Amino acid sequence: MTTILVTGGTGTLGRLVTERLRADGHEVRVLSRHSRPHAVDLRRGGAALDAALAGVGTVVHCATTQTGGDEKAARHLVEAARRAGVEHLVYISIVGVDRVPLRYYRTKLAVERMIEESGLGWTVLRATQFHDLPVMMFRALAKLPVLLLPAGVRDQPVEVAEVAERLAELAARPPAGHVQDMGGPEIRTVESLARAWLRATGRRRPVLGVPLPGRTYRAFRDGGHLAPEQATGKGTFEDYLKRS
Repeated sequence: MTTILVTGGTGTLGRLVTERLRADGHEVRVLSRHSRPHAVDLRRGGAALDAALAGVGTVVHCATTQTGGDEKAARHLVEAARRAGVEHLVYISIVGVDRVPLRYYRTKLAVERMIEESGLGWTVLRATQFHDLPVMMFRALAKLPVLLLPAGVRDQPVEVAEVAERLAELAARPPAGHVQDMGGPEIRTVESLARAWLRATGRRRPVLGVPLPGRTYRAFRDGGHLAPEQATGKGTFEDYLKRS
């Protein structure tokens, strides 16, 4: 059976991908900055990355950072994967990277294109945001006496374990290029999600929608990050809140 390497294999998504692949009987290597024996910073690359990829047939690329460096990391990974003879590179991206002009989204799109042009067999899955992202936003905003939210914006959060399951399935199959996007089961207003979170956590805050300037806000308001035709996820936001 093919050895599979998971980058970012100790993170929120990568850890679950690793668990699922191992449960399915695959030999899995975990690559992250602090996880031995394959502790590698992809932004630096080098001999340790080559060693981690030796004998690997498939890579699932989950590693990412909001602080920059994803393109450099992907370049190092692609170059090392070519040297190692990797047959399949699976990448997790985000719904809307080609429609929402957010800097992080533009970076994800650039990485997609780098993988497409790599000469490797590849699969790209775009998913909507995980449930924990709006929760992190609400926690930060709830430090104020009024919960100020971007007016008119909807979201379609998806269960991270379901995305991990889909990635594991894709990793076990031949390269498929861009596969169907994966979205959560419900498209909800951000206000509706916020009120559900307030109820679940016992917080009391007035909620106020605030119009924002700029192209990025307009793209979110217009639903550029949503996948209404691919609402294949099962776990709802309330399901997530009950477990949290």
